[in-house]
Amino acid sequence: MSFLTTTLGRIRMSLNDPQWGRGSGGGKQGPPDLEELWRDINRRLSGLFTRKGGGGEGGGPPKMPLSPRQFGGGIGILVMLVVVVWLASGFYIVDASQRGVVLQFGSYKETTMPGLRWRLPYPFQSHELVNLTGVRTVEVGYRGTAKNIVLKEALMLTDDENIINIQFAVQYILRDPEPFLFNNRNPEDSVIQVAETAIREIVGKSKMDYVLYEGREQIAANAAKLMQEILDRYGTGIQISKVTMQNAQPPEQVQAAFDDAVKAGQDRERQKNEGQAYANDVIPRARGTAARLTEESRGYRQRVIAQAEGDANRFAQVLTEYDKAPEVTRSRMYLDTMQQVMSNVSKVMIDSRGSGNLLYLPLDKLIQAAGAGAAAQAPAASALPETGGTLRPNTAGETGRTDAQGADFRSRESLRTRERGER
Repeated sequence: MSFLTTTLGRIRMSLNDPQWGRGSGGGKQGPPDLEELWRDINRRLSGLFTRKGGGGEGGGPPKMPLSPRQFGGGIGILVMLVVVVWLASGFYIVDASQRGVVLQFGSYKETTMPGLRWRLPYPFQSHELVNLTGVRTVEVGYRGTAKNIVLKEALMLTDDENIINIQFAVQYILRDPEPFLFNNRNPEDSVIQVAETAIREIVGKSKMDYVLYEGREQIAANAAKLMQEILDRYGTGIQISKVTMQNAQPPEQVQAAFDDAVKAGQDRERQKNEGQAYANDVIPRARGTAARLTEESRGYRQRVIAQAEGDANRFAQVLTEYDKAPEVTRSRMYLDTMQQVMSNVSKVMIDSRGSGNLLYLPLDKLIQAAGAGAAAQAPAASALPETGGTLRPNTAGETGRTDAQGADFRSRESLRTRERGER
């Protein structure tokens, strides 16, 4: 302390020198000459360590000897300053997004939270700051852009023995700073190797079309899950946040052949769809036709059965009547039969029993004449109310049926004749 006190006193004396404030001109007031002041301070400090005779050549003040007391006091202050600076080196600041890891002689000591922290200075303790919230990204199969391909990482083999080129990016954050620092020599390389291992396993169990088209999102999700399991098993302290598939395509050497195969597959699907559309059009119509024929056959069967049952019932009734009156029934049956037969011919030859002359009855001419007369009378008859027809004399002199009733009767008789002919 005495050494510093003496030095500060001499400096203060130099500042109180009468020459302070005098310029080089002598009479003018102004700022001191800094160079002269600095030389004076150096001269006075050098006098503390050297001593000159009172009448020496320099004519300067006698040099003061440095006492052991003054020397020991200066060393102590210097040591104290060094100790203070050394202790102050133990302070460090941890940001809100960071965690501090304190190492004691190189081994893990503790993890500190954000804020101003202090540890023992070096070499006893040291610290590492680890950012836990920052998202880190590694690229597998490419570097920087998709055109800068790393074939060693990108080429992979699928389950159907096809080679594809896959490029993807992995984003991860740090979950635990202690295992991240002590269980990983090179964390980024570890993540790249784990990502490549996981994606190769998943692609090796999948088909080529599934990897290239519909299964890209599912493959990325499965890869992230498998990567996290591997990293947790190794205790890396890394958390996978997202896996993004950048590109998935066949190698450039077989791209043309692959495009042809894709076009052939599309043509096959188109033809299959056209065939299915044609089948959807034809099969329902065929089924509808088959169902219609089935229903018609069932209706014909029911009709034939009903007609046979009706004929059987009619025959039973005729038999009953025949038992009651055979002659009348036989005559009636003969007349009905002749009526049915004669209704289908246009000319009738009649042999009268009395005279033996063969008469010719031109029924076709009569029918044509009757039709012409009916057509001429149709406009007049349409204006009259329906009265069931008009009686007209027959060519043979007999009063016949009306035209409408005759036509209806002939149609019914012809239908019954055809039905019997079919049976």
